[in-house]
Amino acid sequence: MAYDPTIYLGCAAHYLRGRPPYSRALPATLENELQLDGSGRFLDVGCGPGTLVFDLAAHFEEALGIDPDADMLAEAAREGAQRCLNHVGWVRACAEDLARMDLGQFKLVTFGQSFHWTDRERVADAVYDLLVPGGAMVLIAHEREGRPQPKGPGHPEVPHEAVRAVVDRFLGARRRAGHGYSRRHADRYEDALARTRFGVPQTIFCPGRNDIVRDADGVLAGCFSTSFAAPHLFGERLAEFAVAVRAELAKHSPSGLFWDWPGDTGLVIARKSD
Repeated sequence: MAYDPTIYLGCAAHYLRGRPPYSRALPATLENELQLDGSGRFLDVGCGPGTLVFDLAAHFEEALGIDPDADMLAEAAREGAQRCLNHVGWVRACAEDLARMDLGQFKLVTFGQSFHWTDRERVADAVYDLLVPGGAMVLIAHEREGRPQPKGPGHPEVPHEAVRAVVDRFLGARRRAGHGYSRRHADRYEDALARTRFGVPQTIFCPGRNDIVRDADGVLAGCFSTSFAAPHLFGERLAEFAVAVRAELAKHSPSGLFWDWPGDTGLVIARKSD
């Protein structure tokens, strides 16, 4: 599928602040499941500003993030330099480019909330060829549905539905995505992977963070980090939208603080045979 460079236009500056972090147990869980020992190479596809790379790079000799958005990669490089991660690199490319790129082989390839943007089966087959024997492809995402909600820190939850209603008022009820609209796949990631050389994957969960507290600026950053509420979509009404969201949030929390529970961190693990 053709890449639309406006999907995340203007989102990069808001991403690290606006997106909730993955489970603290994610690195240890992958270390245990995949027998990571500090050796080998790691690739994150659709890396954005480097969230997963920064979480997992310490478990490998070399880490690489690829993303088609130049602004996301600039944020990733800036953050990586601040962390003095000299064994991390960044490449501007789409997932569909993997088959023709000379990237070498990897012990782990991850997709953090990015696999749905790709030609899934074609990309999974390309990843299979990039993995060393026994390596794994892991799809990582926040999962709220069906997961037991923990006790929070005492603040009201972010009123996501109310905020989404404000987005709909400005942009319409159909989810925007760059020049077009978001589309859902008819089946699950697991179904797509089962049709590839990987076969049926394994799904496990890590306990999600229950301590994330946001103010109105943080909630707005979360909005502006998404494809369906990317800043450019609002045009000249961007400031008006921000005022409307702040007004809505004020109705839900006298303190101006909110608990943001993203759900547990779900891992769909597909392994390459030895």
